[in-house]
Amino acid sequence: MSLFVQKYGGTSVGTIERIEAVAEKVAGFRAQGHDIVVAVSAMSGETNRLIGLAHEIQEKPDPREMDVLVSTGEQVTIALLCMALKKRGCDARSYTGSQVKILTDNSHMKARIQDIDVSNMRSDLDAGRVVVVAGFQGVDENGNITTLGRGGSDTTGVALAAALKADECQIYTDVDGVYTTDPRVCEGARRLDKITFEEMLEMASQGSKVLQIRSVEFAGKYNVPLRVLHSFQEGPGTLITLDEDYSDMEQPLVSGIAFNRDEAKLTIKGVPDLPGVAARVLAPIGAANVEVDVIVQNISDDNTTDLTFTTHRNDMEKAKAILEKVAEEVGAAGVLTDDGVAKVSVVGVGMRSHAGVASKMFEALAADNINIQMITTSEIKICVIIEEKYLELAVRSLHKAFDLDAE
Repeated sequence: MSLFVQKYGGTSVGTIERIEAVAEKVAGFRAQGHDIVVAVSAMSGETNRLIGLAHEIQEKPDPREMDVLVSTGEQVTIALLCMALKKRGCDARSYTGSQVKILTDNSHMKARIQDIDVSNMRSDLDAGRVVVVAGFQGVDENGNITTLGRGGSDTTGVALAAALKADECQIYTDVDGVYTTDPRVCEGARRLDKITFEEMLEMASQGSKVLQIRSVEFAGKYNVPLRVLHSFQEGPGTLITLDEDYSDMEQPLVSGIAFNRDEAKLTIKGVPDLPGVAARVLAPIGAANVEVDVIVQNISDDNTTDLTFTTHRNDMEKAKAILEKVAEEVGAAGVLTDDGVAKVSVVGVGMRSHAGVASKMFEALAADNINIQMITTSEIKICVIIEEKYLELAVRSLHKAFDLDAE
């Protein structure tokens, strides 16, 4: 039979009743003869509760101790799920990230997986046990507990599937698949039967919250068949697959509209226009572990340049402090910030073979008097920065313009 890695998110294990329901589902797969490894998140709300406790004590909690704290949420879930499985006569064994062991680098709160030891899991699977692993966490080479960042349980699930060479990684969540856009924003949003790794990677990076971006990177890199399913509703979900699995006849022009509200825009004005100026501005930002997204540089007539970029809203003040120091060093005119922006993207591998996608996008936004502040493109996506107050209008307009409402 098959080896499945199944990941269940926080809402899927949010109560004792839901943990019992997950155990019933997992036990059913095991009864069919499948080998099952389960990766779980903390019960919904638990990670936020723990973060809240930390902030009651420290305004800026120590990153190492934060990882020790928030990793306990998943430890509760793995133990309870194993108890529920054993109650059903299904032998199971729980593992924290350090027990597996999932080896990561030492970047606390946003660690990256470097290696996974599968020997203990293989032994348990050979003995007929279900293996239940704490998602979201690992351990560095010095034995420190690390966490993978919000949504990291998805990455744990896919990484386990890659390491174990599983037949499929099934991501169980509170939605029944990947949609053309967020159904809460656009009533006409539809579930996709298939989407390519490339498209899902762009959707995740542009704000789609269904899967964490690193989980999609892992799946694409190791060609792990990835399926998004609803935890408590039967259905085929959405299969995330290789580009070659599509025929040209099936290829839609645009597969989805992604968006992200958590954007901030920073501009350093009047920088002397000299070789290497972008590096001088952005290198300290990167060194501070602040991720930069859209970048635009404008040249003025007076041999100065304005450099504008976006970053996550939570990093705006940190980036601003760095930019102000850089501005003083290079003789720039000043720094401007704006946390009232959002990003909207159209994504589709079909864009490779069709011209006119950008013009259609810009025309749809212009028809609703939505001003575009910044633009960036790749082979299969176009994204724009706009005022956040127009975000939902922009999503609905683009969804309709690219016929994504149609069956």
